[in-house]
Amino acid sequence: MSGTLTCGIDIGGTKIAGAVVDEDGTVLAEARVVSPATDPAAIEAAVAGLVAKLVAEHPVTAVGVGAAGYIASDRSTVLFAPNIAWRNEPLGADLSRLIGLPVVVENDGNVAAWGEFRYGAGRDHDDQLMVTVGTGVGGGVIADGRLLRGAHGVAGEIGHLRLVPDGRLCGCGNHGCLEQYGSGSALVRDTREAVLADPAAASGLLARAGGDVEAINGPLITAAAQAGDAFAVGRLAVLGDALGQGIASLAAVLDPGVVVIGGGVSEAHDLLLDPIRAAFERELTGRGFRPEAEIRLAAMGNRAGVVGAADLARG
Repeated sequence: MSGTLTCGIDIGGTKIAGAVVDEDGTVLAEARVVSPATDPAAIEAAVAGLVAKLVAEHPVTAVGVGAAGYIASDRSTVLFAPNIAWRNEPLGADLSRLIGLPVVVENDGNVAAWGEFRYGAGRDHDDQLMVTVGTGVGGGVIADGRLLRGAHGVAGEIGHLRLVPDGRLCGCGNHGCLEQYGSGSALVRDTREAVLADPAAASGLLARAGGDVEAINGPLITAAAQAGDAFAVGRLAVLGDALGQGIASLAAVLDPGVVVIGGGVSEAHDLLLDPIRAAFERELTGRGFRPEAEIRLAAMGNRAGVVGAADLARG
């Protein structure tokens, strides 16, 4: 055990995960509870109960919380959350009162990016772009060793980069966002459409789904691709191409030293990363005349969020 201990909390759509973490990023204890749907008060009570369980045997000095949504520059107020009825919610202050410890609130993509920067795949670079590919597309930006939060605390919403003008309607209200083409949800939606359009070509994948197109999901597509199913490999390649294009546009602005790919869909490994790299190299501005960021797989898995949140609570 090294130095002061802090607690990291990651509030997800279906579960709330927590961990006690030391200054070396070592997880000393962890627990999780079911997330109480979208009820803000119930979520706060669940977080408080989880922290109480974790700190009972560890001298924790502060708590960091990762939450989906726009977090104000005070690192306490949730300005807006897409899946929970948080609107200008004083989450940090409420939790601090319930827990009896200082609480820092950050965007969930930011805490995962910080975890990978401090202790994971990006620890050898001061400039990192993290892209998390799950139900949506999230992530965070580290610039010159600092978390890029922007003037109002809401920088880093990379899933809402415009990829296709007048493209698919996004949950944010705009059209053509990267999230609509490069997420796990997009993979499933587009694969089901492609299966219906050409069931013969997709016969192997369809057989895995028991003949039910609606049974096709991300893990099934990944498993089929890893087993050599050409149709599934092609669907991951389409997804990776969209992500690579988006990352190239972001790199034109941010010039990261490394791009870290995380989230559930990243479990496809090189079946996803290779097409990302190919599209990135093809679309990057000034290609051939500038250093190119290495694209790596995230190293910390589901722990990146809790470890990053715990570390951000220290300062």
